Amino acid sequence: MTDPSLLSAQELAQAYRSRAFSPVDAIDALLARITRLNPKLHAFIDLYADDARLAAEGADRLLRAGHDLGPLHGIPFAIKDLIAVAGRPYAAGSKIHLGRPARETAQVVRKLVAAGAIMLGKVHTVEFAFGGWGTNPHLGTPRNPWAMDVHHTPGGSSSGSGVAVGARLAPLAIGTDTGGSVRIPASFNGVTGLKVTRGRISNHGIEPLSPTLDTPGPLARSVEDAAIMYRAMQGPDEADPMTFGILPEDPLPGLKRGIAALRLGRITEADSGNMWDAEVAAAYEAAIETLARLGATIVPISLPGPFSDYARLSHVVMAAEAYALHGSLAEDAARPMGPHVRARIMAGKVSAQDYLQLLWRLPAMQAEFLAAMAGVDALLTPTTRYPARPVEGVDEATAPSDFTRVVNLLGLCALALPDGFSAGGLPLSLQIIGRPFAEAEVLRIGWAYQQATDWHLRTPNL
Repeated sequence: MTDPSLLSAQELAQAYRSRAFSPVDAIDALLARITRLNPKLHAFIDLYADDARLAAEGADRLLRAGHDLGPLHGIPFAIKDLIAVAGRPYAAGSKIHLGRPARETAQVVRKLVAAGAIMLGKVHTVEFAFGGWGTNPHLGTPRNPWAMDVHHTPGGSSSGSGVAVGARLAPLAIGTDTGGSVRIPASFNGVTGLKVTRGRISNHGIEPLSPTLDTPGPLARSVEDAAIMYRAMQGPDEADPMTFGILPEDPLPGLKRGIAALRLGRITEADSGNMWDAEVAAAYEAAIETLARLGATIVPISLPGPFSDYARLSHVVMAAEAYALHGSLAEDAARPMGPHVRARIMAGKVSAQDYLQLLWRLPAMQAEFLAAMAGVDALLTPTTRYPARPVEGVDEATAPSDFTRVVNLLGLCALALPDGFSAGGLPLSLQIIGRPFAEAEVLRIGWAYQQATDWHLRTPNL
């Protein structure tokens, strides 16, 4: 018999309706897997075992009575420890806040629960979500499930979210993305992650790092699962003015339309800065060939500037806003904060003039970038320029976000999905960048790619 913990969200949904498994079966299987593997993987920081079982029993009773809440009914999900759940500890990855109870539940969690999904618990994050490798010296660094012999980076800052989905401890997880923090863990753990346009999903109830750049987003085992989760997460929220006037979209009707009519941009070596590993480059070329075989037209495009320039400017905004929010904690040497996160926050101690002048430049920069994309429907890049690396020896002065930060800086959307493996068995990833509010388009492209490949179906040997 198939282990329910190994099924995707939509496979579980089908099993519930065919009576092959119940939501209780799924929760019990996942809790057993978490009990076995979490001591090694360190993905979960707080497990809601009793509440999850009760919710699963309720979901099962509703299904048996003919009350079906939709494709997320009875589907378990994990929550990044940056996102509030009322009455539950809410540390934001920081020893400073360890044990702090949340006073409310984040809007994004409420929406998923209203759609029938079941909270499994909280998963680890980098302190204050400020780091791309996924390391946390105080609360622990999750272990990449694809490299159990040597501790490899899980990607950050949504480290536990990526590991939980990659290790089959949860079919779905919520992450947040300020410069790649959904997409980098998706890349390193071999899963699918969606970075949405700011305003698509409410940030209310989520510890901020950089309000200009912060976005919540789904991590899942497939594009279809991510699309279904995204549909449930979005919508206006009176507590987040950025969501006002942005109507929810349903990506599902157009998800399976194919890509024969689409034009997809590919980057040049000059734009990439030759900054990717050979295996990443080979996987990128193979993904482009696959999309071309599916009917897309591939168009080389030249960007207004190298990705490294956008990454540098993104860090200025991120650090300045992080200092405004968390600078008093970073300034206090007696507070337990990782040295690298402290240094990143302190780097944001800049003048108001420098910060505001950069913000004022962003609309023009976005217009220039979109003009370069004028002849294509989306832009293809690798998600990261190398696979996960051993934790020991990682240079914390760098970040694996060369290709991801531009998306947040310029208010775009993007999808990360598996496109191969390194010779050492580590996942590689393709990034599909779309215009603002083009989530349905990037999901459509990603769905077509996953119908022609099986990278997203691979499972780590645990």
